[in-house]
Amino acid sequence: MSFVHTVVAFVVALGILIVVHEYGHYLAARLCNIKVLRFSVGFGRAVARWRKRPDGTEWVIAAVPFGGYVKMLDEREGPVAPQELARAFNRQNVWKRFLVVVAGPLFNFAFAIAVYAGLFMHGLPEARPVIADPATGTPAAIAGFRGGDIVRAIDGQPVQTWQEVRWSVLQAALQHDSLRIEVENRRNQLGILNLDLRGVSDADVEADVMSRVGLRLYRPPLEPVLGKLVAGSPADVAGLAAGDKVIEVDGKHIDSWDALVGAVRARPAQRMTMMVERDGIVRTIEVKPEAVELNGERMGRIGAAPYVPPSHADKILITVQYGFFGSVSRAVQKTWDIAVFSLRMIGKMLVGEVSWKHISGPVTIADFAGQSAQLGWVSYVTFLALISISLGVLNLLPIPLLDGGHLMYYIAEIIKGSPVSERTMELGQRVGLALLLVMMAFAFYNDFNRLLSG
Repeated sequence: MSFVHTVVAFVVALGILIVVHEYGHYLAARLCNIKVLRFSVGFGRAVARWRKRPDGTEWVIAAVPFGGYVKMLDEREGPVAPQELARAFNRQNVWKRFLVVVAGPLFNFAFAIAVYAGLFMHGLPEARPVIADPATGTPAAIAGFRGGDIVRAIDGQPVQTWQEVRWSVLQAALQHDSLRIEVENRRNQLGILNLDLRGVSDADVEADVMSRVGLRLYRPPLEPVLGKLVAGSPADVAGLAAGDKVIEVDGKHIDSWDALVGAVRARPAQRMTMMVERDGIVRTIEVKPEAVELNGERMGRIGAAPYVPPSHADKILITVQYGFFGSVSRAVQKTWDIAVFSLRMIGKMLVGEVSWKHISGPVTIADFAGQSAQLGWVSYVTFLALISISLGVLNLLPIPLLDGGHLMYYIAEIIKGSPVSERTMELGQRVGLALLLVMMAFAFYNDFNRLLSG
């Protein structure tokens, strides 16, 4: 994907998520009869502005798209006409102020629930939870998993997709817990296996936890035939095309997709000669795989997916679809699980059990926005839902300057019966600003580190 496409996908994502969050504040303020002076998407100089009526809200699109705000009538920010004092934010009781502030993060969660519910009702192709042969000595091998086992339930809860298995394993590994997994083997016999994850380290959780545990998704053997190519990828630039069958790489015969993947990964940033068959004609093409880092290992990637015959797709994919109430219920549960998982990861970062390298900044988010947009609308809206949950969780943290910091003041006001002093709020703002600057520094450092390391 080109730089322009990535930027457009990123700006659109930011615009949607900012509008969702700020509209929560705006709607709650209107419901509480608080006058809203300005609704701004972005900061800085206004690029566009309009107002429906002379005394109504001013709607603004600003030049810097990294955020937004809702400005309400408030005596602390300027003089207020006597006839409008009742509509000033600072004149409202603590419960109304609490509602206005918490509405922003709640709208982030509501947006994610709506997206997930819509996807569940639409129906999505998901990988069946079929296990490949686990590596010797891994927790999965010790538990007794065998290639071809189909996961039917985890801790008594029915399972339909590989993603559900992965999510359950990830959460259990983070808590160093065990899972009771019901499987159906190749002879259609049911059994219960105990997957012990107490020995899984936090470093394993940070990396590819499924591989470390020994659980791999079963995939039927595929021929070395190229399917979809990523636009602008090394494969695309070199002139490879969907449908090409790779015969040799640097003189070595390639008989399967796995063999091709192994050959590409072994040559990061190194030119390689591919002999491919296209429309019955054999031709030679030079490709230079880009170097990427995965789990601390440097490897090559050309940006090509395998061609999966329809017969194979039927074996490994299942369409998951639910009715309205089932979709909403699952969407709420999924949003809750992701939010709680995010909080646990933040907690482990604070105590040093998980690396701060997982904090991402705008560069990484933009990259993911571009990649997800290229994969299609389903991937893009799923990305939006995930980021919306992250924004909701981040804004609820009890850090001054964030929504959670204001809520912390209001909770203190409810308990002590009077507002927090101006001095306390001023000190809190300084501490909050320092914390946010530290988080931003980590985020930008991680972004540039990922760029430099590929």
